[in-house]
Amino acid sequence: MPLDRLAAAHRGRPLRRDRRPERSGSPDADLAGSPVPQGRWRFWATAYALLILLTGTNLPTPLYRGYEERFGFSPLVVTLIFAAYVAALIPSLLVAGPLSDAVGRRSVLLPATALAALGSLVFALAAGTGWLFAARVLQGLALGAASGTLTAALTELEPSGNRRKAALVSTVASVGGLGLGPVMAGLLAQYAPAPDVLPFAVEIVLLVPAAVAITGLPAASSTTRWRPRRPEIPAAMRATFATSGTASFLAFAVIGLFLTLVPTYVTTLSGSKNLLLGSAAVGLMLLCSALAQLAGYGKRARSLELVGLPLLAAGLVLLALAGRLSSLSLLLAATAIGGTGQGLAFLGGLTAVNQAAPADRHADVLSSFYVVIYLGVGLPVVGVGFLATVAGLLVAVQCFAAVAAVLCVVVLLVLARGHRRASAAASSAPLDTAAN
Repeated sequence: MPLDRLAAAHRGRPLRRDRRPERSGSPDADLAGSPVPQGRWRFWATAYALLILLTGTNLPTPLYRGYEERFGFSPLVVTLIFAAYVAALIPSLLVAGPLSDAVGRRSVLLPATALAALGSLVFALAAGTGWLFAARVLQGLALGAASGTLTAALTELEPSGNRRKAALVSTVASVGGLGLGPVMAGLLAQYAPAPDVLPFAVEIVLLVPAAVAITGLPAASSTTRWRPRRPEIPAAMRATFATSGTASFLAFAVIGLFLTLVPTYVTTLSGSKNLLLGSAAVGLMLLCSALAQLAGYGKRARSLELVGLPLLAAGLVLLALAGRLSSLSLLLAATAIGGTGQGLAFLGGLTAVNQAAPADRHADVLSSFYVVIYLGVGLPVVGVGFLATVAGLLVAVQCFAAVAAVLCVVVLLVLARGHRRASAAASSAPLDTAAN
């Protein structure tokens, strides 16, 4: 790739149109020459597919308390159901990312959409705890195949070639789906008939246009051969991946807590059993996350992380205090501040990785990044669920918040030190050039 195009891509600027776009080896690289209106339609239709797939995987959030009462299990089982989802999702990510680089996005995304619909159907028909595990495994396989692949497709489909904009749309669609799912399910479960069925029926209907959008993606044009391989990050971007991945791990550990146990936490603090109330806390956090990402658009990736991590830590401290003081107002403040920090940290991390990923390994690298994210979603919350069973939910959430806040500060210090070194190297570079 010519240097001016490479520099433009890393700054997030539109690529110049006065040259014929080069084929990157990506399955959909030939889209660069597509007419702009058609490219825009495909881009936003693909974003819709990502939004709806993530919406479906988070519909169970406000329903877990009802499942506990109906099937007679503990908070630990809730977190294990969530962990089963992550355990299916991660291998799916590792296979589907490089597979879609080889066979094309459409060939991977259509089966993923079918699995998502099947997972919603199993939830709607659930007659026991085993059904919940099976449904979550199906949803994990679906999202694992779709998340990295759709993120890569959005980068390739962005009409002007602006990777920064593609990263923003990916993160907002992801976080939007995470928030829309619990709110939609809470609203329908509280105020509509068939609370354990209707949310999943609506999701199946919404998946139909997503499938239509995916069929509009171009067929594979890559000659890359797929082969199973362990996750491997190109050497040139390992430092970026390590720091951004750690920051995003922490950001999504907080998301995992909100998606599994915070609705019950809200019920405990408020004394209300309204399903929409607990869902609203999740929705508020993710709304603040999405708004923060929109506000942070165009900012440097490292700057976003340096602002996001302290806000995330502050939100976690307030979350712990809210439980100790039984204060709903503190809980709302913690939700808004933590959500803002989560959004900035996630956008910064994804932007940094998205810009550094080589074109022929794009979906592969992004899938590895999503592995880190979903480990953050799934692993810490199992420990919180175990502690909640032993010591109570309020104590478990407080312990999680304290540990996660400390880790945010540690990662912040590492990032700040690296940022200072990079700034010093950049400022000394002209002097070195002049001396030579």
